Amino acid sequence: QVQLVESGGGLVQAGGSLRLTCAASGRTFSLYAMGWFRQAPGKEREFVARISRSGNMAYYADSVKGRFTISRDNRKNTVYLQIDSLKPEDTAVYYCAADLGPSGSYYWKVDQYDYWGQGTQVTVSS
Repeated sequence: QVQLVESGGGLVQAGGSLRLTCAASGRTFSLYAMGWFRQAPGKEREFVARISRSGNMAYYADSVKGRFTISRDNRKNTVYLQIDSLKPEDTAVYYCAADLGPSGSYYWKVDQYDYWGQGTQVTVSS
């Protein structure tokens, strides 16, 4: 079992920044890749970013490239999502997720991931 707890969401103006944090517990953190997804009202959950077990590889959705940065600290069992240049269309609940599988061939898909946090709300005002 893996428990994931997100924090750091809030209400910000367009152009602002936030840093989301996801704290993991339950298994050796460095053994699984981590992802961030988001879900806006009335929309499906969508991939945002993914980071490898060691942190040396990261992947991003085209819509967030250049504005979002995923990172992890395996000593602290934590993954981060730095969000800059926020836009109103970034408004969503943001979820972190753990992928315990051996490969990340479908890293952008929801069902690639085994455990999910409860989410943290990000609201961007124009």
